[in-house]
Amino acid sequence: MLKKIALITFILFFLYAALWAQEFGFGSFDEEDTSTSSLIPAVFVSGEVAAAIVGYLDEIVEGPEHIKTRDMFMFSGKLKFLAQSSLAQGVINLKLVPALVPVSIDEAYIGAFYKGFDISAGLKKVAWGKADQFGPLDIINMPDQSKIFIEMADNTNLQDVKIAIPVIHASYRFGMFSKIEGILLPSFEITSMAVSSAVGKSNDYLALVTGPSSPERWMPVQMLKLSSILQNRGSLITPDTSGLDYAQAGLRFTTTIVSADIGIQYFYGRMFQPAAKTIINLADPSAPDFNPAAPYTIDVEFMFNKYHQIGIDYAQVLAGFNVRAEAAANITEDLDGDDAFVYNPSIGWSFGFDRDLFLGINLNCQANGSVRLMDDKIGSSKDPFTPSFNLNPDFDIEADTSMTSTRLTAMLSKKFLRDELELRAAVVWGIEDSDYAIIPSLIWARDGLRAALSGGFFLGDSEGQLGQYNSNNFIKASLSYTF
Repeated sequence: MLKKIALITFILFFLYAALWAQEFGFGSFDEEDTSTSSLIPAVFVSGEVAAAIVGYLDEIVEGPEHIKTRDMFMFSGKLKFLAQSSLAQGVINLKLVPALVPVSIDEAYIGAFYKGFDISAGLKKVAWGKADQFGPLDIINMPDQSKIFIEMADNTNLQDVKIAIPVIHASYRFGMFSKIEGILLPSFEITSMAVSSAVGKSNDYLALVTGPSSPERWMPVQMLKLSSILQNRGSLITPDTSGLDYAQAGLRFTTTIVSADIGIQYFYGRMFQPAAKTIINLADPSAPDFNPAAPYTIDVEFMFNKYHQIGIDYAQVLAGFNVRAEAAANITEDLDGDDAFVYNPSIGWSFGFDRDLFLGINLNCQANGSVRLMDDKIGSSKDPFTPSFNLNPDFDIEADTSMTSTRLTAMLSKKFLRDELELRAAVVWGIEDSDYAIIPSLIWARDGLRAALSGGFFLGDSEGQLGQYNSNNFIKASLSYTF
């Protein structure tokens, strides 16, 4: 809590300095605007107050004694502060929730601009690419996977589920429609969601066995669940990602050619999904504190692979269809495809469109997918200490996963009563996993007041990315006011 207060104080200090920087020389940048009014910052405050009830069907069916009321009621608020002068701006967006830490920073950054040049720094969410929802080029901010479907139930803009990170972001506009952007992420932010997603999957795995009386060696074992690790007094080992070795950077260029919007980008960084290595630490039998009942401990070490991304995106209106497409090459260090602890290079893609149909019905479709390259090399790694010894051919962090991953999202919506009432239905289909999410909603909005009744239902293979939530089918009622 003290760190957050210190950060807010730090930002407010520099916000004040930036907004009054004209007195220290910035005023000479623009000879066309030297009026006194341009030196006085304007301050804007906006926000939202919201309440929601989420009921999980499995708990309701099992009876009142199984319903966890603390998970049902969701109260939240947002406060957005914007201070802006002719040359600079400062933004602080706060999330307000009834929790141990009731106030958290959603975004907080300062920015300066002169003619076509903008620069900002702080905690920020940056959207790259043209896909509606998490295309392959939107790689700056990691989404909070635990909130996606709850938020998607009655919202189309999923910007709120992104996690803001420290960035330095600059852009320069030239010509009528062209812009070049540069972004620097001084460090890599590890989230608990990324770590937990890499633990607990049952698969053939490789463990590094080490101990005071045993030489280091690798051996195939069954991957142990997190509960087993903790029972054996092991730990989760995450790297220190605050150093410059984990810094990330990217460039993006966008322009309009005739009626088509085109974007090209390059990004160097770390993958959100970690690779995990199991380490079995054998105890020393000759040690005075040796316990025969616990002859070893088990650790899991996480590694976040480096990668380069080269991508292109496109958007255009064709025959009444608002078309959007993205493609990206993700190049990791496993150029041979046979490194067990590095993800293979892959191709990511997205294609979507929206169009008004008949009777005021709107259709929005988006397909996202990826294709793993050199898939035939998966599981062909060799023991690093004895190169002639072949490991279990099924071993690899990507073993037993499909070469392709494809997800289709389709949403139909129609508005009634002078556009105040909206009926919406979304279907998300994981093609390879044969699993689904069906998300219907009824939304009424007027003069900043918004009420919604929605639900989420997960079907299909329980091992799939969507089907795994089949015990989390839910009904949600929400009420919010935006000011």
